[in-house]
Amino acid sequence: MIKITNLLPQHWEAVKRIYEEGIATGCATFQTVAPDWEAWDKSHLLTCRIVALHQDAVLGWAALTPVSSRCVYAGVAEVSVYVAAQARGKKIGSLLMQNLIEQSEQEGLWTLQSGIFPENKASISIHQNNGFRIMGYRERIGKLGTTWRDNLLMERRSMVIGID
Repeated sequence: MIKITNLLPQHWEAVKRIYEEGIATGCATFQTVAPDWEAWDKSHLLTCRIVALHQDAVLGWAALTPVSSRCVYAGVAEVSVYVAAQARGKKIGSLLMQNLIEQSEQEGLWTLQSGIFPENKASISIHQNNGFRIMGYRERIGKLGTTWRDNLLMERRSMVIGID
């Protein structure tokens, strides 16, 4: 049975390992190395950070990063969802996403967004299956090493927060 719980400092080594697996694929992030706990902790929201556990083993994680420090964007966050290589294809990503969406709405967030490499079909599918839509295609938005990469901008607007 999979348990979703808050991501705590003691989960960091497993979270970092899973993040490094994603980095190694070359289609999950522009990051080339995982940060240390302090840098990661500082860059992410203090809420809406979760792990999927099976018998105390971390199978995946999800967290939100603010998109801006400007107060008008306080309800907008960037999504990160990573699943351990051995746990992929088992709906862990969808379970994490569903829980992350629920928590984000409880925290008053009205928009979640993701920048996804077009080759990352699994991530695109998880996002679309959870109410995200493609907002745009950003050509050559950044470099991964020496290679320019394209990115899909996906967004999910809450149906309960920010609708008044």
